[in-house]
Amino acid sequence: MPWLQMKLDIEPQKAEAYEDLLLALGCCAVTLEDGADQPLFEPELGTTPLWDKTRITGLFDAETDLQQLQQGLRTGHQQIAPDNPFPSYKTEILEDKDWEREWMENFHPMRFGERLWVCPSWKEVPDPTAANLMLDPGLAFGTGTHPTTALCLEWLDAQDCNGAEVIDYGCGSGILGIAALLLGASKLVATDIDPQALQASLDNAQRNQIDPKLMELYYPDKMPELEADILVANILAGPLVELAPVLAKLVKSGGKIALSGVLESQAEALMEAYQPWFDLQPATQREEWMRLTGVKR
Repeated sequence: MPWLQMKLDIEPQKAEAYEDLLLALGCCAVTLEDGADQPLFEPELGTTPLWDKTRITGLFDAETDLQQLQQGLRTGHQQIAPDNPFPSYKTEILEDKDWEREWMENFHPMRFGERLWVCPSWKEVPDPTAANLMLDPGLAFGTGTHPTTALCLEWLDAQDCNGAEVIDYGCGSGILGIAALLLGASKLVATDIDPQALQASLDNAQRNQIDPKLMELYYPDKMPELEADILVANILAGPLVELAPVLAKLVKSGGKIALSGVLESQAEALMEAYQPWFDLQPATQREEWMRLTGVKR
């Protein structure tokens, strides 16, 4: 069935109150998004920041009385922010679609470097002789479509992974670590703070018929002491800087590291954090995102 969608530009500190208001007026789903194309960096512990200009979207049954909804919003606004003008908004009708099927039809096999393909599990592989990573993203992000993931996959394709022990730190869907195994790595240690990510990594490893003996999954605080030949970490700049001593300890002398999830403006701080342990190569950029690589001294 079709849906009535309403978008309002609001003050971020009032987001929770407007969310409650929309739900009270019969909203089926609420989302918050950036209203001004503003990067939102990782938060400090215990905080949930929002963009300076926040847009809240409510999805209503198409049969909802628009005039009554608008009146309810104005009444609620008088209680939430009586001294502010009513926020700008727009409404539109969304035609019903099978969104999952549409997404599946538009997710195509992608090539990274010379040997590596990432293929949807429901489509045929373009090159049966290549290293084909069959992927079903599920709940965890990481399909290869984001520039940071693509940068890491291309870097892995260019490495000699044969017999290497690899750590995927912040594994998400497991795409990077599983790619390393398909490229010849002998062991993968994957870690993430999100239990859904660990489950998705396990599911994707099974989908790619990875020998369970080759892959170990841990929460970061449960990882054993080890030194890997290759470590990849595609997370965020703040955690990467804080984790520099930890990640450096996990790489053996002569081992390689690849870091991504970093904006151009953050690359210099990241390089400074890792220079005490690594000889770093010039950063590689795709769109506004960077990949930093190096060899441990």
